[in-house]
Amino acid sequence: MESAETAIAEGSKLVLKAARVRQWAKEAGFDLCGFARAEPIPPESLLDWLSAGMAADMGWIGARAAQRLDVRLLLPGAQTVVALACNYYLPDESAPDSPIARYARGRDYHATLKDRLRKLRRLLGQHHPQVRTYGSVDTAAVMEKVWAARAGLGYVGRNGCFITEEFGSYVLLATLILDADVDAWAGGAAIDRCGTCNLCVSSCPTSAIVADGAIDARRCLSYQTIENRGEAPEDLRSATAGMAFGCDICQDVCPLNLAPIPADRGFEPRPIAQLSVRELAGLSLDRYRQLTSGTAVARAKYDGLRRNAIYALGAARDESAMPLLKELCSDPSELVGSAAQWAIRQLKA
Repeated sequence: MESAETAIAEGSKLVLKAARVRQWAKEAGFDLCGFARAEPIPPESLLDWLSAGMAADMGWIGARAAQRLDVRLLLPGAQTVVALACNYYLPDESAPDSPIARYARGRDYHATLKDRLRKLRRLLGQHHPQVRTYGSVDTAAVMEKVWAARAGLGYVGRNGCFITEEFGSYVLLATLILDADVDAWAGGAAIDRCGTCNLCVSSCPTSAIVADGAIDARRCLSYQTIENRGEAPEDLRSATAGMAFGCDICQDVCPLNLAPIPADRGFEPRPIAQLSVRELAGLSLDRYRQLTSGTAVARAKYDGLRRNAIYALGAARDESAMPLLKELCSDPSELVGSAAQWAIRQLKA
């Protein structure tokens, strides 16, 4: 199955042609593709961040720290990490004033990128069935931003987002680990273009950006509206006006995102992105299931999404929401009822 067009020989070792793998990645639907040697990641940045408690209650991050730092524990014999990125930006007109973060407005990106990753693996396997692979889209123990930087796709910006020259930070990442070499490697991360700009830091309403590229999840509204299953700290709730799932503030203000390129139709918003926070707060369980099926928004769960929307109503002091909030005070969910009581207090303040 090997050919001179897709591989060369170094002794008995298979070396894939990077240009051909990059071509297959494009055919599979990825916008960017780069290559890094599968060498261990220095542990300090991850372990220091974990030891400072900045992962909040996301214990799963630290539980597999060893694998995050060394992909050879995920794929014995790993030689190459193929870093992949997809542009997901669609203009605001597609979902005006949506309280859903831009990346989550369409089909679940995990599913979309996994489909593309499967196609890439098939293309690779057709030519090199002997190459073993390990694929990752966000949920595995892989530090995708580190690998994307090592593979030359961009760099980790001051706001902790991965920034590319082509698409700014509006990218979603995936990786494919190979037990084969390639004939061309990236020289490392792209030039840091943040410079002295501090807009993301000064614009973050909860001061979650604590150092260059370091985010304290305990203060980040994305964590609070997606991963946190309990009540959000009261001092953060007032910053959630207009938000129900995730936060785009640090990306919206970034000068490197001033000329975004529209993504393909695979990221078009679904009906859930058209709802207002008041409509989200009043969702029935059946309607919630219908609207969030197959989307990343389902990650917040029914009570979590309504809690977020209620906080947003209180933060905005939307007096027209008072009848709904009073009704939600007696919701079977203690989380929702408590959020409604808090929101009513804000309206009366």
